[in-house]
Amino acid sequence: MSYSGKTSSSMSQSLGTSDKLARGIGWFSVGMGLFELFAPRTLTHALGMEGKETLVRACGMRQIISGIGALSDNPTPAIWSRVGGDALDIAALTPGLRDENPQKHNVELAMTFVAVTCAADLYCAQALHKRHKYPSSMVYDYSDRSGFYRLVADMHGAASDFEVPANMRAYPPMWAEFTPEKESGLL
Repeated sequence: MSYSGKTSSSMSQSLGTSDKLARGIGWFSVGMGLFELFAPRTLTHALGMEGKETLVRACGMRQIISGIGALSDNPTPAIWSRVGGDALDIAALTPGLRDENPQKHNVELAMTFVAVTCAADLYCAQALHKRHKYPSSMVYDYSDRSGFYRLVADMHGAASDFEVPANMRAYPPMWAEFTPEKESGLL
């Protein structure tokens, strides 16, 4: 099915490099989020951080939400949220660097992976910002426009012969005897 004459393939061809990168990051984020949401024990065991499954599930939900946002028409806010989420992930991994953790090497690899992902997210967010930036320096001057189709002088009196339909009057005929004007003696 097409939307306003464009098929999904022609719409994807009009996407810029940063939009395509955002879409790829979005799918990666959804996949990683699903893994974190449904297999937190596998991840916490590999990192030597058993007991942190709830934190991993929360990170998974954040990843999924950011991923869905990155797949939208305006991925910029979602990609920026991923940059912040990457910082949170690094902070969550930091306790795993303690010397008594037998999986400390895995935590170091995970932190490197998150840092590389953060760099890609940051690059994409900045590229999207440049691509979709509204030119704030352009100020349009509409002071010479009135908003009317014709000159005001030409329209003066154009509706002088207009008669308001009975059903659109303030007081329909059946209520005419109860109007405030009649009660006050003005009618």
